[in-house]
Amino acid sequence: MGDDGDTQALRNAIDAWARGGPDGPARDLAVRTGVHTAVLLEGPSDLAAVDVLAGQRGRDLPSEGVCVLPMGGAMNIGRYAALLGPPGLGLRLAGLCDAREQPFYARGLRRAGAPDQGFFVCLRDLEDELIRALGTAEVEEIVRAEGDARAWQTFLRQPAQHGRSRQEQLRRFLGTKKGRKIRYGRLLTEALGPVRVPAPLDGLLASL
Repeated sequence: MGDDGDTQALRNAIDAWARGGPDGPARDLAVRTGVHTAVLLEGPSDLAAVDVLAGQRGRDLPSEGVCVLPMGGAMNIGRYAALLGPPGLGLRLAGLCDAREQPFYARGLRRAGAPDQGFFVCLRDLEDELIRALGTAEVEEIVRAEGDARAWQTFLRQPAQHGRSRQEQLRRFLGTKKGRKIRYGRLLTEALGPVRVPAPLDGLLASL
């Protein structure tokens, strides 16, 4: 596959196709770049984590023919599977999903005639997996190092957070500000090192 510019162009073309645009640009780019696998992720924070881990492992996924795509929400799996799987571009499909959405993924993939073996299940979501892998103390230290200590303390004082576990508080904190999940998806993955990678993320990269 081509460089990062080709990858982003293909993502943009597929996104436009998924929104009802023409299929030609995506088909042409898929052929030109030699992509054979599409990794379907819920959003850009998952993409950030996959990009970091791939880099840490010396993987250049675009050059290997792998295009990693944020779908803009788990409910889009059926649409993307139909466009990119056997009924559409005929690509191999892989990805991550949350346990509560696994039946929905299974139905969408089945309707598209695509196997679900390449999809790895997070217990709640990838942020939760990353926090559990690192431990709450280390995640809080990363939050402080990033200059978010005041925002974190303000968040903890909210009545809705009283009685929740530190794990759940951190998970919710990451989603309270636009862009925070993406930034911390990258930072937490960078902090994992080679031996603490959550099983779903580790399994996904190993399968590609």
